[in-house]
Amino acid sequence: MTTSDILLTNLDENGILRLTLNDVARRNALSQAMLAALGAAFADAGADPLVRIVVLAANGPAFCAGHDLKEMTAGRRHADGGKVYFAHVMAMCAGVMQGIVNCPKPVIAEVTGVATAAGCQLVASCDLAIAADTAQFSTPGVHIGLFCSTPMVALSRNVADKHAMEMLLTGDMTSAVRAAEIGLVNRVVVPEALQEATMEMARKIASKSSMTLATGKRAYYAQREMTLPDAYDYASGVMVDNMLAQDAKEGIGAFIEKRPPQWQDA
Repeated sequence: MTTSDILLTNLDENGILRLTLNDVARRNALSQAMLAALGAAFADAGADPLVRIVVLAANGPAFCAGHDLKEMTAGRRHADGGKVYFAHVMAMCAGVMQGIVNCPKPVIAEVTGVATAAGCQLVASCDLAIAADTAQFSTPGVHIGLFCSTPMVALSRNVADKHAMEMLLTGDMTSAVRAAEIGLVNRVVVPEALQEATMEMARKIASKSSMTLATGKRAYYAQREMTLPDAYDYASGVMVDNMLAQDAKEGIGAFIEKRPPQWQDA
């Protein structure tokens, strides 16, 4: 398959870019080809002024089954048993997950079916997630002697420690409803309403100033890793810079004058 086969792209008139995982035969596994396609797509989306928000969806019964274990097993044939190969694949995967977080455009996961291991990591790395009530999530590495250490990074930044550890230590499937309860997804809808619910949220966010969204997303992830005093110092500086921006001036003026704002995205 070519990149265009395994990752479909569509940009609508509202600036909503839909990226659809389309390697159905491999349950949308994060093969090297899929990781490369996703990495390039998020980098392109971040740089494209026409893109205001990204929706990450999937075709087929699985959202994403994680790493391609057949491909990974084949990597053991190298003289070093696969050490260099495994390190390369993990670096690619970590790059994609960080690329989602670092993308200045908000990213919504639209989840159908199962999202397991690095597929669960993919959902957790997105800024928002809406799931069908038939979706399921798990970090099942313990079943095959391979702890889900990299999925753990994203998972532990979404849900409380005991919920994360339960998923990681048992490897059990988590229902969509339970995923919403613990904070892995924002909301759960019936499958027939999933795309419209996701697009409704996407349209709402896309109507905001892209400068403001990029500022807020960057600040959110930066301050999360800081001490409380450092976070307030940093956020205060962000607010000062934001107040000096054209869209903040326009937005405040529009609010006072009771009119719709005209964003310049600057």
